[in-house]
Amino acid sequence: MRDVTRLLNAVEHGDPKAAEELLPLVYEELRKLAAAKMAQQPDGQTLQATALVHEAWLRLVDGSNRQYASRRHFFSAAAQAMRHLLIERARRKSRERHGGALQRMDIDDVEIAAPADDERLIQIDTALDELALFAPEKAEVVKLRFFVGLDEKEIAELLHLSPRTVERYWSYAKVWLYERIPK
Repeated sequence: MRDVTRLLNAVEHGDPKAAEELLPLVYEELRKLAAAKMAQQPDGQTLQATALVHEAWLRLVDGSNRQYASRRHFFSAAAQAMRHLLIERARRKSRERHGGALQRMDIDDVEIAAPADDERLIQIDTALDELALFAPEKAEVVKLRFFVGLDEKEIAELLHLSPRTVERYWSYAKVWLYERIPK
């Protein structure tokens, strides 16, 4: 992964070819992460993993002189970008002019409306921001687990923590978030 770090440094210094060289090295991993996250989304989701990766990529190398100190920092920023994209999409869909409280339904399932998954996603985001204020490591584990779809072993490797520590952080954060998110 030294090539990734070298290319990240080149992107930081404004090398336009570095971003082109970096994308093939990280694309498959970003695509895998996005696909895992999209698999957790509710039925009827129109956003595809490829689109999520592309949107996140544009944010990561948008030319605003972002600095990535390491592979870990880059993938953490990618998780954050994917999180923000999903939250923005959920907020946009919940606005009145985009259907507001209206929900897509299959005509065969007209009996009972499905719960508002986008509203829940926004509640999780708000609670996660609160958790990050006093426990940023635990919030980072939640972002990588919930919004990117990494398992505990992958998170441990990426954050340079033991798998047991990641497991403890995840357990703590789940309980903490559960207590703060309205049922």
